[in-house]
Amino acid sequence: MSKRLIYALAVALCACTHSLPDSHRLQNLPQLPKIVPDYVGVTVPPNIAPLNFRLDSFSGRSIALFEAGGEKVAVKSAGDGFHIPAAKWRRLLQTAQDGDISVTVMACRHDGKWNSYRPFSIHVAPDSIDPYIACRIIAPGYEYWGAMGIYQRNLETFAQTPVLENRMLGGGCMNCHSFCMQNPDLFMFHLRSNYAGTFIVNEADVEKLSAKTDRLASNPVYPSWHPSGKFIAFSVNVTKQDFHTNNPNRIEVYDMESDVVVYDVERQEYLRCPQLLSRQAFETFPAFSPDGATLYFCTAAARSIPKEYRDVHYSLCSIAFNPETRTFGATVDTLYNARVNGKSVSFPRVSPDGKFLVFTLSEYGNFSIWHKDADLYIIDLQNDTIAAMDALNSPDVESYHSWSSNSRWLVFSSRRLDGLYTRPFIAHIDAAGHAAKPFLLPQKNTDYYDWLMQSYNIPEFIKGKVQTRGNRIAAKVKQLSN
Repeated sequence: MSKRLIYALAVALCACTHSLPDSHRLQNLPQLPKIVPDYVGVTVPPNIAPLNFRLDSFSGRSIALFEAGGEKVAVKSAGDGFHIPAAKWRRLLQTAQDGDISVTVMACRHDGKWNSYRPFSIHVAPDSIDPYIACRIIAPGYEYWGAMGIYQRNLETFAQTPVLENRMLGGGCMNCHSFCMQNPDLFMFHLRSNYAGTFIVNEADVEKLSAKTDRLASNPVYPSWHPSGKFIAFSVNVTKQDFHTNNPNRIEVYDMESDVVVYDVERQEYLRCPQLLSRQAFETFPAFSPDGATLYFCTAAARSIPKEYRDVHYSLCSIAFNPETRTFGATVDTLYNARVNGKSVSFPRVSPDGKFLVFTLSEYGNFSIWHKDADLYIIDLQNDTIAAMDALNSPDVESYHSWSSNSRWLVFSSRRLDGLYTRPFIAHIDAAGHAAKPFLLPQKNTDYYDWLMQSYNIPEFIKGKVQTRGNRIAAKVKQLSN
């Protein structure tokens, strides 16, 4: 029998046991256990994969007891921690929906007795989550893209499959994927280097943006779909980067110039308006409202770059958009005024119910994924109040984020674990806009993130699996690029 099979059988036997230490051998401790990942007190959806974890800095025998209603599951540690059987986990979630799962961790001491840590709760929200997220997995730099891809992860299991990998297209860079209203059958992505261009995947069909870009400063980036699927807003950025020798923010990325345009998918042309093309300002990061009547964007007074890069502060603004007449409003409204508040906005994203807008706020500039001070803020669009999302923020970077289709979940990128790699965290947002403690995207192996030397980039919820196979997309891209 192979070592791998023996290990698998051992894990299965340990996971299925319900034997617990006798009460006279237990010593109750007042402190909570230190577990990795930190799932203590988190809120999860009723259709999430098992939250496998391990005791931090402990390799001896241990047991985790999960309780919800009359359901009890005892799991022995095996290998790298507690591997919760999927079927039993689903029963726990169903029993505890809109309630709590109580978790008691017990660890065996050298004298044969056991320490029982103070129980903690995992709250199960009544709101389900979209079954997939799509993201780019990439090395955490900007000069190397030897191996990267857009992947889809099933949130109800641990299954992760590629949507498209750059090895299928000669190893060039791919980025800025974007899905229309979380629709897995309608999305777009950019390719750099080999087969360069912007491509739209509509079910089994693949199209290449064919509008002339000779009047644009550069190729379009940072997309946002109109809910109709007939338009895509882009920013057009001339971007440069520098590297700090003695600064917590290792990389500095800034725009030399930038504008916002809207692409008409059916007519294959760009729509422009003066308020989004000012020479005196940098406009970037467009985002359509879910009703399609408003286009949000970030704008900063133009500065001499790179000399005055720290003096660039982006405000959050909006302008009306009429998809029937393909026209923009005459006035620009300001939701967050950088000149008054002194900080800088990036990545505005509106909840699908239209009630809230979440954005990233940092000290300056707009490439917040490298700014350790970057935090998430929320605007209640019904009364225009702005608040820091303290439950989500950390001493390190919080940056890109997107909403679930039911407006109850937010996935965001954070470097809080080690300061180097962005990892996907998921948080419940209630009807009043309050955020619960987020949880790290669960993995089958509890040391998965310890060994993964790549970052999760642009996490996006999608309502199902992308069915168009990557080799079909790649073949069509090559055909369209000839």
